[in-house]
Amino acid sequence: EVVIAPPAPYLDTVRKALRKDVGVSAQNVYTEKSGAYTGETSTEMLKDLNVDWAIIGHSERREIFKESSEFVGKKVAAAVKAGLKVIACIGEKLEEREANKTTEVVFAQLKGIADELSPADWANVVVAYEPVWAIGTGKVATPDQAQEVHKDIRQWLKENVTPEVADTTRILYGGSVNAKNSSDLHSQPDIDGFLVGGASLKGPDFLTICRCKI
Repeated sequence: EVVIAPPAPYLDTVRKALRKDVGVSAQNVYTEKSGAYTGETSTEMLKDLNVDWAIIGHSERREIFKESSEFVGKKVAAAVKAGLKVIACIGEKLEEREANKTTEVVFAQLKGIADELSPADWANVVVAYEPVWAIGTGKVATPDQAQEVHKDIRQWLKENVTPEVADTTRILYGGSVNAKNSSDLHSQPDIDGFLVGGASLKGPDFLTICRCKI
């Protein structure tokens, strides 16, 4: 499954240009359907544009716009309730990894989401693990490092949501994924796909990443 997430002003143009079997995602969405929230994009607006997906909790939203894990959870719940599918992002900063707090941080972010969802809601949620220290830096978690965290995420879902949710929820890796490392990363048992950043702007590289499982 391939989903493209352009900036909001281009959602309609991209949706009309793509084949129907390629999904389109917003890069963000607000909690409320309507109201005086100048500059925000509501779930209803996305549905009017035939946009089926929303990325929520990206590290830049958490860092620059100070979105808390609790607020991210509310946004995920609102999007799912509105009938959207969600790519929910979690991940630690470099100083948190170096302090051996990766799982502590990631689990707290997961809890913020899980507290707002029923087990059935998870059918419309994809988790994206994006180590902040590897985004746009050229650094990338090794396949073993990424697999370790993905395995921990799946175990957390098993223990804190349900075993079925843990088995069926797709967990993506995002962090300097490119055409050269995608196959090695995807070979790991708990890495189900990718949240691709800069490499998605290079057509041939993006196609290689999309085909790495074939």
